[in-house]
Amino acid sequence: MGWSVNWKSLAVGIGAGLTFAGSALADDPSYFKDRLAPFLNKPSFVAPGEPFDAAKCMKDKSIFSIPVSSANPFTANIEKAMAAAAKKVGFKFTTWENQGQSAQWVQGMDTALNQKYSLIDLLAGADPRTLVPQVQAAKAAGIPVIASHYSGNEQSAEVAKYATADVPIDYFTAGGLLVDWAAVKTGGHLNALMVMATGALSTDSMLAGMNSELKHCDGCKMKSMNFPVVDWSTKITPGVQSALLADSSINYIIVMYDSMSQFVVPAVTITGSPVKMDAFNGTPFVLGLIQQGKVEMDIGENLDWIGSSIIDSEMRRICGLAVPKDPKIPFYVFDSSNAKDAGTPPGLSKGYGDAYVAGFEKLWMLK
Repeated sequence: MGWSVNWKSLAVGIGAGLTFAGSALADDPSYFKDRLAPFLNKPSFVAPGEPFDAAKCMKDKSIFSIPVSSANPFTANIEKAMAAAAKKVGFKFTTWENQGQSAQWVQGMDTALNQKYSLIDLLAGADPRTLVPQVQAAKAAGIPVIASHYSGNEQSAEVAKYATADVPIDYFTAGGLLVDWAAVKTGGHLNALMVMATGALSTDSMLAGMNSELKHCDGCKMKSMNFPVVDWSTKITPGVQSALLADSSINYIIVMYDSMSQFVVPAVTITGSPVKMDAFNGTPFVLGLIQQGKVEMDIGENLDWIGSSIIDSEMRRICGLAVPKDPKIPFYVFDSSNAKDAGTPPGLSKGYGDAYVAGFEKLWMLK
């Protein structure tokens, strides 16, 4: 997930925002089921690169990470996972606590530069486009600035205009899977309300993936509502409530980033709407909402796996090794059939299996 706090919001009334419609390339539910099939099994570990002695090359090195916001549970949990991976390898890792304000990101950049960290990580939407002077200063000092979990696999060239490089994720596929699921559940007659947060490259990639899949469904359409992260707690619930009351034909809600669902669920409850919803990220509390029957599906990312993948790519860059274009972060579909595997209540990074634990230890030559 990634977002910035400096966006210009689209209108949040129903009928405003973006509208997509299908163009009948393959109006057949089997197409969407086939797209979903690879993500219904627990993921296996695929090494993103060649093994290397991480402890040796990271001796006396350090990483300073600035998340988009420490208040967001998704990014906060990735930071914990990154810190745990760094501790396992044995190097200094620092998280810059902030509340999503660009001025706080600037302070973090200045701190990392002054304390001469080996690398600066901008996690999940701490936007390098708003930190150009600071990024240039870091580069001049020989400190790479990496935008992680911020952009799609196809967007690395765009990120490179602002940051040293990125650790991408396949947001395009994630966006498409949300549409695939909803299309199956509505029998190819999807009339979706999509709740999103524009501004970050991740959103652009997910929208492209959604639109790509909608072209395969002649009977599918989707309207959007946009909420900057600073407005989530105050505007999502009344906005979605108004949308549902204004259009009773809405038969599915697609929530782009699952942390938004905590504010979407009350709107559905208040209106008494039978509408279902899916989401992306796999944040533990949202898996709990699946267990409670309040969210139908969440495309999960193992946050511990994400943290290790980001650390892997960033260590390789610090150590002068080849950096993978694809960090091999997998997705896994959670619904009522398997959400219980995440624990009750769901725990961080539970339910995915543990293939990645031994995988990274072997990759980093720790055992």
